[in-house]
Amino acid sequence: MNYPSGIKASKTHTVNYKNRGMSLEEDLNITNQYYREQDIAYIYKKPTPIQITKVDYPSRKEAIIKEAYFKEPSTTDYNGIYQGYYIDFEAKETRNHTSFPLSNIHPHQITHLKNVFRHGGICFLIVRFSTQNETYLLTGEDFFHFIDHTTRKSIPYMYFKEKGKKIPFEYQPRLPYLKAVDEMIGGSYEKE
Repeated sequence: MNYPSGIKASKTHTVNYKNRGMSLEEDLNITNQYYREQDIAYIYKKPTPIQITKVDYPSRKEAIIKEAYFKEPSTTDYNGIYQGYYIDFEAKETRNHTSFPLSNIHPHQITHLKNVFRHGGICFLIVRFSTQNETYLLTGEDFFHFIDHTTRKSIPYMYFKEKGKKIPFEYQPRLPYLKAVDEMIGGSYEKE
């Protein structure tokens, strides 16, 4: 087929997934929107609590925040409900090839996750190794075991490969992490 401008159409079309241009957070937000629309789960990104101290009001519609500060340290990135279970997790990306630096997770976030776990909630980390283009879910239990039994300042990539659940990149949902959660709870999420 030729286009009117004389440009010939290519007969083959290859898809390159190497640089999808999406951040982990964007992928999770799209995934969670899909889960809500399909009435599978209700999981949301938590807003960061800020205190606004200075605003410019050229007009009501054009208000601009000029100064603000964090009211308190935020806990984790996402929370919600799935099949009657409270879900709470932190999502992080790293460009490190061999490990995930623990400095990316703050002590108050670890305390929060441990408290959720202690009270029967499901908590985990979702970590994307961007150079490998791989995303893993690491259960709270495996995460706590690692940090409580080692003095390392990072979690090795191989620990994620051995203990974590690899989350494939798909069309809908984009990152089907609830399939890994199903393995944790024996749930029945099967939407394809």
